Amino acid sequence: MVSSIKSEDLRKFEEKYKEKIKKEFEDFKNSENIQTESRQYQEFKKQWMPRHYTIYEHLCAFSEKVFTLQPDKQEALELQESINVCHLNVTPAGVKSFSFVAPIIMVMVVALFSFIIPFIATNGASGGETFFIVYALILGLIMIIPLGKLPHFFANSWRMKASNQMVLCAFYLVTYMRHTSNLENAIDFAAEHLPAPLSLDLKKILWDVETQRYSSVKESLDAYLETWKKWNMEFIESVHLIESSLYETSESRRLDSLDKALNVILDETYEKMLHYAHSLQSPLTMLNMLGIVLPILGLVILPLVVSFIEEIKWYHLLALYNLTLPIGVYYFEKMILSTRPTGYGEGDISEDNPELKKYRFVLFNLGGHEIKLHPFFIAFSAFFILFLIGISPILIHAAAPGFDVILQAPEYQVHVIKAVTNCATTQKTDTSSAFALIGYKCNKAGQLVGPFGLGAAILSLAIPLSFGVGFGLYYRLRSHNVMKIREETKKVEQEFASALFQLGNRLGDGLPLEIAFSKVAESMEGTVSGKFFALVSINITKLGMSVEAAIFDRHKGALVYYPSPMIESSMKVLVESSRKGPLVASQAVINVSEYIKQIHRVDERLKDLMADTISSLQSQIAFLTPAIAGIVIGITSMITTILGSLTEKLTSLSQGVDAGSAAGGAGIGASLGSLDMFGLGIPAFYFQIIVGIYVVQIIYIMTVLVNGVRNGEDPLNERYLLGNNLISSTVLYVVIALIVMIIFNIVAGMVLGGTAGLTA
Repeated sequence: MVSSIKSEDLRKFEEKYKEKIKKEFEDFKNSENIQTESRQYQEFKKQWMPRHYTIYEHLCAFSEKVFTLQPDKQEALELQESINVCHLNVTPAGVKSFSFVAPIIMVMVVALFSFIIPFIATNGASGGETFFIVYALILGLIMIIPLGKLPHFFANSWRMKASNQMVLCAFYLVTYMRHTSNLENAIDFAAEHLPAPLSLDLKKILWDVETQRYSSVKESLDAYLETWKKWNMEFIESVHLIESSLYETSESRRLDSLDKALNVILDETYEKMLHYAHSLQSPLTMLNMLGIVLPILGLVILPLVVSFIEEIKWYHLLALYNLTLPIGVYYFEKMILSTRPTGYGEGDISEDNPELKKYRFVLFNLGGHEIKLHPFFIAFSAFFILFLIGISPILIHAAAPGFDVILQAPEYQVHVIKAVTNCATTQKTDTSSAFALIGYKCNKAGQLVGPFGLGAAILSLAIPLSFGVGFGLYYRLRSHNVMKIREETKKVEQEFASALFQLGNRLGDGLPLEIAFSKVAESMEGTVSGKFFALVSINITKLGMSVEAAIFDRHKGALVYYPSPMIESSMKVLVESSRKGPLVASQAVINVSEYIKQIHRVDERLKDLMADTISSLQSQIAFLTPAIAGIVIGITSMITTILGSLTEKLTSLSQGVDAGSAAGGAGIGASLGSLDMFGLGIPAFYFQIIVGIYVVQIIYIMTVLVNGVRNGEDPLNERYLLGNNLISSTVLYVVIALIVMIIFNIVAGMVLGGTAGLTA
């Protein structure tokens, strides 16, 4: 009896868990969004996913826990599509929540530091600046929209990076499929030679088959192509032609289908880039006017405005020029780049090849050992020294308020000493008659403000120089060595098509692969490609390596010195096809050389399309923007000096006339007193810092735009251009501003000298 009860319980227990397991398997089978990822894929994704994506994922998860907001159905679908494109591990609700939580936190932090803490520190006597709270509220409300669309921007960036590699992707697929008609191996071959992010997408196609999400590679590939239907039809057409080659009955038709696949993506890429080049003129003109010309020229009027309205402080202009405007220009620039079609771009070879990562450091030998120094330390040292020089007028005034007196002639010291130490006991504040390094003055409210001195304005030029040179040095040192390797490699790639053609002819003559390399090296002696083939030949003959080891060995192989994915892929095709005989290898190599020539022709045509646009942007960066800003800051310095001195002279004259005994004198004094409408305004010291930093920001944004228009997503070339442009353009701005400032202040001194009789 007891045994039968136990048996019945066991049977019920078994049925219960069978039902549960069955339900779980049905849920797994019916789920469309389940993502089963192998450990290898997760490691690959962790290696290549941008770091700011991971930070964004954590912020969205935190926001969703704190304050959950659900987007509407249509918005959620659009967000999920963008999330899937760039492989983000977030939910639409997390994105929506973050778009509200982040501005709320920002407003609270600004209110804490600008109002609450000053209120507590002064025991309620002062509540700090309400301007920053209002500014943060407005900025927070504006931020809600772009933050809610952040996955769309990430997806656009991902698409641009991926589409920049699609011509090469088609090239790798066609190259492999010509000698081995296997789609799965062709995708794996392309994924191996392409940089992220397209390599990550191709790996995902294979992982989805391995984890049985799709039953075949073709099904997984077609599902992936659906994500590009709205963005890149030429890539879809090209891949479909590659797929159709698998079903052709004759070899000639199969090869024709593959050739047509590459031609389709090349021709349509050129056509779309042609339309993009024509459509760029209007947005670039608007960007130039709204982001550069109008803001900088507006600074000519600002000295007059702030002289009438003393409530406007330098940090108000800082919030406008160094925060609001750059964010707006950067957003507009990203909108322009988001419409860029498929192109032909390159990645950072130091990211793809671990052996080259050391070249991102500053290398030097010490006692026979190679020492690596991170560029950050050199760049930060330059930044810190220049920044310290720039803020030295403020530091000097804080340490020695009467410092200017040391530089004054004895007859002026009695007048200046009180002006720089205590406004309440000031009798005369005329410092215009001699050079002032610091030049602090008293405003109408009896507050000591400054520095107004020409010396302080000149020293302030070191602050934009610190940002330009500091960041420029970092980018330049981080990219210079790697860029030299890339330029050398590109020389090989330019000659490589003809070198491969010669190699194919030698193989077609029946020569073994080992001898063919030495023959091509002899015929191309003196060229970069000749050096590559000579190195392979030396590895074979003198080191006894096989052909494969002579090319691909991690320590001695020729590719160590010429790290090009295109050369590597061509050599892999050569080695694999040579196993089928020299004639097959000959035909494969000749076809690869023809494909490389086609890609190079289209790339040159694309550069020609963008030449006018790029040259216009380069002239803005290299000369026009620094020159306009430098001249404007000189004019601003002159206007500020004249207005400040005239205010002092009119005040002094009205006080002197009021003290007179003549009956008419009092009336004149009252009239002159009414002319005391100008305040001291904002010192040229702060004006110059604001404009200088804005110039550095605009140079950065415009350089990113130039690189994006010309090359798409090319981080290495972007860093290299930033290094060159930030240093050269900032130095040019500082030189022009210095010269114009000195000249215009001499003019201001002459103008003020003509008014000296007023105080007599």
